[in-house]
Amino acid sequence: MTADKVLQVGLVAGEHSGDMLGVDLLQALAARVPALAARGVGGERMRRQGMHILAPAERLAVMGLVEPLRRLPGLLRLRRALAREFLRERPAVFVGIDAPDFNLGLERRLRSAGIPVAHYVSPSVWAWRSGRIATIRRSVDLMLTLFPFEPELYATHGVEACYVGHPLADRIAPVPDRAAARTRLGLEAGGPVIAVLPGSRAGELARLAPPFLDACELCLREVPALRFVLPAVDERARALLATLLSDRPSGSAFRLLAGDSHAALEAADLALVACGTATLEAMLFKLPMVTAYRMAGISHALISRMLRTRWVALPNILAGEALVPELLQDAVQPRALADELLRLLHDEPRRAVLRARFDALHAQLRCGAAERAAEAVLALARRGTP
Repeated sequence: MTADKVLQVGLVAGEHSGDMLGVDLLQALAARVPALAARGVGGERMRRQGMHILAPAERLAVMGLVEPLRRLPGLLRLRRALAREFLRERPAVFVGIDAPDFNLGLERRLRSAGIPVAHYVSPSVWAWRSGRIATIRRSVDLMLTLFPFEPELYATHGVEACYVGHPLADRIAPVPDRAAARTRLGLEAGGPVIAVLPGSRAGELARLAPPFLDACELCLREVPALRFVLPAVDERARALLATLLSDRPSGSAFRLLAGDSHAALEAADLALVACGTATLEAMLFKLPMVTAYRMAGISHALISRMLRTRWVALPNILAGEALVPELLQDAVQPRALADELLRLLHDEPRRAVLRARFDALHAQLRCGAAERAAEAVLALARRGTP
């Protein structure tokens, strides 16, 4: 790519997380190719980075079972419009960032027309819905993965994949500053603190927040000095948690936060976390944890048949062993959760072992994801689609 040639890049990023990945990728691309012209779907951060926004990332933010069906006609119209735009403009490379249910169909059409396609963030085909690998093989030239075990899986299915590392591992410092985080949150420097993260979606909160808070109450009976921090992802979650806390006599032991989950994790000694990305974040803050998850019975029956992993929590999947407790479905009981938390709280040698293992996993994931992704995207743009 010559210095004076404009590099045309198409991008489609879904939701808040995709916008964060997208802006980091755009910055890394611009540092390597000053004459960069990007267009597609993104959020406010990507717009400020200079990308021409064809549709906001929020258009792709759908959750649950009913809402995606209700919004399907509009999403299909958007995908057709984007396909026409990119086929007309013919970017040197297209990058779909996450949002696989939306992006893979678009990517397949663009790739079949000769536009090189990369997909940034592998769907969890190693966990469930492995049949999607066949769709991925038809849709992308290069898969950019966040976890080191993913490229080998793709290689066995004839898909080129490149491990770039995890952006969260780059953003979160290797050594947490717990004292500074407690000062920021107005917490006392001494005394044990537990971060409580019962999920972000309405269904997760309804199923996990009550047993999580009941477990905290049980822990308080044994360790009255305990304090708890609960970061709420949005105002809806904050209102629900506030209601659940309002009737509790020990409410003063709980600190409800508007967001600030990273500060909560950095300030804490332990965490009680819903399985998902939050378990990875807790691991990156070197935080010993108890993980749990409960879903609707029908959903669990369906997903458990498709699940291909032995573990659910990301620290266990990355380590290939049960580093942290996982309490799932009927096992999500206040007494069981409290017992696991208290066991960790009273076992400093175990906590030290976990911190050391988490430190090693952090180092493995911290390798400049945006920069490595940018290099891979540029290499794909240079060589084109086979």
